[in-house]
Amino acid sequence: MEAETYRKITRRILPLLFLGYLFAFLDRINVGYAQLQMKSALGFSDATYGLGAGIFFLSYLLFEIPSNLLLERIGVRLTLLRIMVLWGLTSAGTMFVSTPTQFYIARFLLGLFEAGFFPGIILYLTYWYPSSRRAAVTGQFMFAVPVAGMVGGPLSAWIMSSLDKVAGLDGWRWIFLIEGLPTALLGIVCFLTLRDKPAQAAWLTDCEKALVLRVLSADVRAREQGHFGHGFSLYRMLADAQVWILIFVYFACAVASYSFTFWLPAMIKGLGIEDMVRIGWWSALPYAFGGAGVLLITRSSDRRRERRWHVGGSLIAAAILLVATAILPQSQLLDLAILCVCAFFLLGAAIAYWSLPPTYLDSRAAPGGIALISSVGVIGGFVGPAIFGFTKDATGDFAAGIYVVAAIMIAGGVATLLTLTKGATRVGAAA
Repeated sequence: MEAETYRKITRRILPLLFLGYLFAFLDRINVGYAQLQMKSALGFSDATYGLGAGIFFLSYLLFEIPSNLLLERIGVRLTLLRIMVLWGLTSAGTMFVSTPTQFYIARFLLGLFEAGFFPGIILYLTYWYPSSRRAAVTGQFMFAVPVAGMVGGPLSAWIMSSLDKVAGLDGWRWIFLIEGLPTALLGIVCFLTLRDKPAQAAWLTDCEKALVLRVLSADVRAREQGHFGHGFSLYRMLADAQVWILIFVYFACAVASYSFTFWLPAMIKGLGIEDMVRIGWWSALPYAFGGAGVLLITRSSDRRRERRWHVGGSLIAAAILLVATAILPQSQLLDLAILCVCAFFLLGAAIAYWSLPPTYLDSRAAPGGIALISSVGVIGGFVGPAIFGFTKDATGDFAAGIYVVAAIMIAGGVATLLTLTKGATRVGAAA
């Protein structure tokens, strides 16, 4: 009965969460494609673009903890309504930017409004799923990342090439309009259809609600026997070494994944692919492999009840493959194949990682703790794209940026393997 109940829960809540994160990543991918026209149209340098792409994460950092603490008080429905409507309208409004300053402001506001969406969903999943099921369900929710890559590349390329100069607007402006407004509408749908807690779900029977409560209560008791059992305190969080290790590992994942997201179209173009639509289709292939990595690595992690090697080992493997693209002789097919395998391990590691923070933090510490880890670690989303932009301007290619990003990835992988304690990696009461 437990398995069937959780299949029922997954069918009811995961599709909307998946769509929400799909739109979130389309919003991050579209700026990577828009830059192929935007930089020349507006006179932006690679450094300007890299800084603007990354500045999103600075405002994201400032507002994640308040947003997650507010979610605990007002529920996920109102939180998603606020976040998604404001971020969708801001994303669409990016079509009007014409100067670097306007671009920076639009990206800053986008981060401010979207802050709290991802950690809020990670927290929301803890209201429904025990730790032993969480890597797989997180993987299903975050499978939106590779799907966004597979869909977003061809879609963005088609919009830019087909709608360029329609109604007097450049193709890159149409990208922001078409891919931004649906997010606001989805926020309204989430408000109308989701429920904050299992007890409020009319589509669960009383027996099913009791089962979920029993499973979650047993999981909470198991977690509160661990190290972090004193609820949320910013001081105690910041004084805890394991929290800082979790932050650093997420920082490494963010540096890698957002460098990949924001610069993949330019890297594909650097292989000698000039046609916009062809760049879109080539860019979709690594995300297809990344999707396989998300499903296989997260499911293997749950099945084997093992976290360290699935996260740390995969991160190191992705770093080695990324370096290979810089040191091997340039070949379109070989480099694309390496990027595909790199994406398999990179996205698998980045998404399997999110089974760790809710495991280490008890139920009282989770709302603020998950937001703290996400908000500080996500600085990597600023650092990675900025590194690529500045080193590309300085050296003329991506090699220097690749080496720096790969070094950070390896450090994150080693930290996962050698310094995370059992309290941060145990899986359920039996682990």
